[in-house]
Amino acid sequence: MKLILEKIRRHKEQEVAYKKLKQPVETLQTKELYNRQCTSLKQAIIASKGKGIIAEFKRQSPSKGNIHPNADVTAIVQGYTQEGAAALSVLFDQQFFGAKTDDFLKARKATNLPLLQKEFIVDEYQLEEAKAIGADAILLIAKLHPLDRIVQLTDYAHKLGLEVLLETHTEEEVRLYSHTNFDLIGINNRNLNTFDVDIENSILLASYLPTNAVKIAESGIYSANTIKELQQAGFAGYLIGEYFMKEHNPPEILKQLQTELL
Repeated sequence: MKLILEKIRRHKEQEVAYKKLKQPVETLQTKELYNRQCTSLKQAIIASKGKGIIAEFKRQSPSKGNIHPNADVTAIVQGYTQEGAAALSVLFDQQFFGAKTDDFLKARKATNLPLLQKEFIVDEYQLEEAKAIGADAILLIAKLHPLDRIVQLTDYAHKLGLEVLLETHTEEEVRLYSHTNFDLIGINNRNLNTFDVDIENSILLASYLPTNAVKIAESGIYSANTIKELQQAGFAGYLIGEYFMKEHNPPEILKQLQTELL
């Protein structure tokens, strides 16, 4: 597991090179959704007043294997929407997370909530692709890029109208990257080298984040009590996937969680 992130990066670089030949940027820019006005993920989280659940749809992961491989994306996204999610996240990677080619487009048709495209971004082409499939926000992982590259990719995303969730994991990353021009900043409780999870990571690092930043806790969130702890630490949003998706009816688990947060 130690080198999984580097393995993903290499695969993405090869994948992007292939996609550029198969479907050039000029083709992406002709897609119907490309000119759609994005809905603000940041404003949706702010409006949730500390209870902003970003409910995630994913079929599998490198650490857990199959989670819900035959899930109906339309039904689950509609359910998440009905049960009060502030926003949604949909995995886009096929090789490591088992996404189907049309998962994101089906999700886009099924909800008007802000959609975060969960992908390993290594190239501007992927930002054009995100815009073309109706994403509202994209994820940039600090561990994948030097500071100047994060700034370049963020600027490019903003030119397309996309918001950026910047994902960090360590104190060093938070200190180095937290003054870039992101829209939301996340602390991932999962170590992307080992895939071990420690929820205390968010709480420990929260004090290093800019006071006015919209803070998102990612991974390892399995209870209302954990969310309440994170609220106290200054988090406004909570990206939750496995906790929902490992169950037969993910929206029902979201409903229960929302009730416990009242």
